Amino acid sequence: MHDIQQRLEAKRALARLGGGEKRIAAQHAKGKLTARERLELLFDEGTFEEWDMFVEHRCVDFGMQDNKIPGDGVVTGYGMINGRLAFSFSQDFTVFGGALSESHAEKICKVMDQAMKVGAPVIGLNDSGGARIQEGVASLGGYADVFQKNVLASGVIPQISMIMGPCAGGAVYSPAMTDFIFMVKDSSYMFVTGPEVVKTVTHEEVTAEELGGAISHTSKSGVADLAFDNDVEAILMLRRFFNYLPLNNREKAPTRPSGDPGNRLDRSLDTLVPENANKPYDMKELLLKVVDDGDFFELQPDYAKNIITGFARMEGQSVGIVANQPLVLAGCLDIKSSIKAARFVRFCDAFNIPVLTFVDVPGFMPGTAQEYGGIIKHGAKLLYAYAECTVPKVTVITRKAYGGAYDVMSSKHLRGDVNFAWPNAEIAVMGAKGAVEIIFREDKGDPEKLAAKEAEYKARFANPFVAGARGFIDDVIQPHETRKRICRSLAMLKNKKLENPWRKHGNIPL
Repeated sequence: MHDIQQRLEAKRALARLGGGEKRIAAQHAKGKLTARERLELLFDEGTFEEWDMFVEHRCVDFGMQDNKIPGDGVVTGYGMINGRLAFSFSQDFTVFGGALSESHAEKICKVMDQAMKVGAPVIGLNDSGGARIQEGVASLGGYADVFQKNVLASGVIPQISMIMGPCAGGAVYSPAMTDFIFMVKDSSYMFVTGPEVVKTVTHEEVTAEELGGAISHTSKSGVADLAFDNDVEAILMLRRFFNYLPLNNREKAPTRPSGDPGNRLDRSLDTLVPENANKPYDMKELLLKVVDDGDFFELQPDYAKNIITGFARMEGQSVGIVANQPLVLAGCLDIKSSIKAARFVRFCDAFNIPVLTFVDVPGFMPGTAQEYGGIIKHGAKLLYAYAECTVPKVTVITRKAYGGAYDVMSSKHLRGDVNFAWPNAEIAVMGAKGAVEIIFREDKGDPEKLAAKEAEYKARFANPFVAGARGFIDDVIQPHETRKRICRSLAMLKNKKLENPWRKHGNIPL
């Protein structure tokens, strides 16, 4: 008995050591934590239960049979994050560069299967050189097995990817199918083909950081949601983010006690929107003043800035927020913002998180770049997402809601539950100037007559009462009571039940 215990401890020690002290030191020298250190930070102290510590690869080619390390380059298991269950896998760059083997993939698939059985999120901490070349097609098969699990888990349990090192080639497609991707600045990158291949094929000179670094993916491609300065900040923010999500699609959005009263008024909102309809204002100021304790967790803040997405709480309940940002492109909807918001709305809908929409949109972005880029199809993604969404939907029109963009932004016609407007809201096919120039085009040579017609059009349509008369707006509210009215609406919608017709799945305009 004593011998087997000693062997067990020796095996455990070997597994904990990963690729050895030298490689651990190299990992630390790059400013990166090891796979196990990351898990220690992620989970509540003493709660992590490791699985498959003794798994080894089965490769016998290229001398690999003499080079086996228990765990095979990935640490898997489960534990508690802020007292709630979660599963995780953490790739170990000190072991074969974190390269994925058949056994490595089997470990990941095992925790994903278990997570789906018990209804708990999966968090992947990615730090890998890619497929293990010595295993050839077996490692490629391992990737495909993980991809299949990602797809089956989608919309069933939240999946979060934290890219904490290299993630290249086939490895990028597993994070791409998860719900959220976070990255670490200067130490993580994602690309399908690396700088050398790019140089050979297209003759472009580009660094790994420019091609697939955290800044590139959070500001240019939109692949990643947030970038953090280092491993520690990334994991602490991940723990904070985790609090907004339910554990699975059968749970309601989580609620945490809040000392911020639901009937709190904020008089400063009465002067937020400028008198001049062409002047911008910061929509984030409104969000911070309306949500619990001014706490808003924004996603993709540096990408498609003309729309804001993120999580907050109202009277303690998690909510997803989508808001036009008048400071950027006047809040117009374009290709990037439509895709960004559509994906966010679909996540909220899949996981029972109510959606709050704040509208100030002059329409869709005009121009050949948008039309040739497919704004019709991409704009329809956001329309589809809102129309399909069955969770509680509360909408507040703060100023402009013009044209098709009015319809798209969670209007009453797309089954918005409660639709409010501020007194200065303008709900119309287009702005007064453009409308008058079309309706009274024969008077183009008479500026005075056109100005009079414009004033008449404004008086008639530049207010929320025409829409209110038709029941498209439930109430016109004072800006200062926005929080109170939203909280009451959400309380009323607490037990909302709405089901779409049975189908295998819809065909969203991809």
